[in-house]
Amino acid sequence: MARIARAAQASGRDPTDIELVAVSKTQPWSAVEPVLAAGQRVFGENRVQEAVERWTARRAGLRLHLIGPLQTNKVRDAAAFFDVIETLDREKLARALADEVQKAGKAPVLYVQVNTGEEPQKAGVVPADADAFVAACRDAYGLEPVGLMCIPPADEPAGPHFALLGKIAARNGLTRLSMGMSGDFETAIRFGATGVRVGSAVFGART
Repeated sequence: MARIARAAQASGRDPTDIELVAVSKTQPWSAVEPVLAAGQRVFGENRVQEAVERWTARRAGLRLHLIGPLQTNKVRDAAAFFDVIETLDREKLARALADEVQKAGKAPVLYVQVNTGEEPQKAGVVPADADAFVAACRDAYGLEPVGLMCIPPADEPAGPHFALLGKIAARNGLTRLSMGMSGDFETAIRFGATGVRVGSAVFGART
């Protein structure tokens, strides 16, 4: 949190405007427990079943983000369990989420994932299609995304990708930007991140 505060202050921002999502995916409980005990209450998980198994008995008072790809056959469980789904990226998933929200009467907070580097191995809508997809979420499916999420290519400077995400968000009236991981979250804060997804810088390197 100290690094987040310093990065925010260097950018003239209020550190309390930036949410730390501690990426607990695949971490052993021995690494997660001390972070939870220290007061961290927002965690990110990649897989629905893994999150359910880990957090169900410890769910009270936590805010859980799904930050991994979501299959349509997992939508019911994901929408019921997670507070935030950051990986809305295709119309089939939007339709399934809309159906589940209507049935359950409960809507998780939604982010649209944008594949800013247009990498074929990564999920996310490509930037050229992002405006139309956000409009479809709203108009065709009655969903109201609050923001955008991206994972820049590992071999490129992250700044231009964060800047692009910010521009797409601004022209679509979206106020939340989930961007930045352990290696680049200070850069992301400089470009307006409202949430950073940090794993190894919180828990240490995975063994």
